[in-house]
Amino acid sequence: MKIIYDGSMDPTQAKSLLGSLIPRLAAEDPDFIYLDADLMSCIGTLKWGKANPDRAVECGIAEANMVGVACGLAASGFKPLLHTFGPFASRRVFDQVFLSGAYAKNDITVLGTDPGVTAALNGGTHMPFEDVALYRTIPTAIIFDPTDMVQLEDVLRQSKDLPGVKYIRVGRKDLAKVYEPGTHFTVGKAVVVREGKDCTVVASGIMLHEAMKAAKMLAEEGIEIEVIDPVTIKPIDKKTVIASVKKTGCLVAAENHNKNGGLYDALLEVLAENCPVPAGQVAVEDEFGEVGPQSYLQKRFGLTAEHIAEKVKAVAARK
Repeated sequence: MKIIYDGSMDPTQAKSLLGSLIPRLAAEDPDFIYLDADLMSCIGTLKWGKANPDRAVECGIAEANMVGVACGLAASGFKPLLHTFGPFASRRVFDQVFLSGAYAKNDITVLGTDPGVTAALNGGTHMPFEDVALYRTIPTAIIFDPTDMVQLEDVLRQSKDLPGVKYIRVGRKDLAKVYEPGTHFTVGKAVVVREGKDCTVVASGIMLHEAMKAAKMLAEEGIEIEVIDPVTIKPIDKKTVIASVKKTGCLVAAENHNKNGGLYDALLEVLAENCPVPAGQVAVEDEFGEVGPQSYLQKRFGLTAEHIAEKVKAVAARK
């Protein structure tokens, strides 16, 4: 696996990748079927969807019903991918995903776009910080929070063939370039993106970019942090996390989620059972979202490289 991170952003936005990838998956696999809740135009599938109504099902603004339709298709042998914005892909459809999906052993992939602060100008009602916490409570569910376009394409390709409920949360716009094209990721296997000795920082989604910027800032002060991309928040890679923490002696989680129930809690379970060390998190402090550009919201909710650097120093001081 080759890391190509240099701080630059991918010129292709996630919605453009999704708009081309979903039709390709349908062309490659006759069992793949795509469902949407009146948001095809938001990820570039509208023109293709209208031309292929047998492969792209428009369910309208009825997300719970969409999950039911997807689960019925899964029970009939199809491989459904359903898309809507993050809050509607999590809290609005939780009961249907839990029962008709996971409990009934139907294999579905749920794509929730614009999670957390990436919802930006859509505001607090469309800004789920709690989606990961909800999906973590679903038995056997897999949670992806892709860090770049390469990872997004790979996990989406994998998900259609994986058993059970899969939840992929990703913004529709800019992501940093982290991995070499063609990189393959393994469910439950984290990636050490940067090695260090003073603190472990586990960062998912858009926060990996912030963690890498923080690493550069801290290195100028003589502090070397190890940065880990968990790839899957559930299941969490215990082996990689434990090995890193035993080397560095402390851990910071950086996540675009609510402070309760997300990546940090998953990591604390690992630490408490295997290697208790000083730990801290950079996350949303139990608040609702608000309207604003993503850059403003990251500062407003403390989701920046500067906040990560401050937290690392505070946690490392407790070793």
